[in-house]
Amino acid sequence: MYSKEEALQLKKDFWIAFANTYPRKWLLHNTKIKDFAFKFYVDNKKAQVLLDIEPKDEEKRKIYFEKIESLKSILHEEYLPEAIFERHFYLENGKCISRIWVEMHGVSINNRNTWETIFDFFAEHMTQFELFFYEYEAYIKDLEVNT
Repeated sequence: MYSKEEALQLKKDFWIAFANTYPRKWLLHNTKIKDFAFKFYVDNKKAQVLLDIEPKDEEKRKIYFEKIESLKSILHEEYLPEAIFERHFYLENGKCISRIWVEMHGVSINNRNTWETIFDFFAEHMTQFELFFYEYEAYIKDLEVNT
């Protein structure tokens, strides 16, 4: 087990090493859609690349999710075959969001020997998510065009 300070330092070292390995600006929160963001996640069991759709307005969340869902076959066939879709995903705090993600098991932020594998997973899958988003950005953003 790590102390709280050691765990924080390990996380900091991980993200610095990732930024040094893949020194580029990721899309993440810069989608120009409020509460619609791409995220990296890693813990001691898995790594994930996420698209969280979390507008407070339930109708907006539903529309954005359904727009992505209407492109599911394209996302699976051309970008991320293993993408998981969850219309009602509950965060630890009880908040309900919509989430689309890919994940890799058997890696850990606590094991520096798996960091390179995680970095490659992050870069490959986030790049595919970004390419998909940029290709269909106009359709996704336009709330007037429903699925």
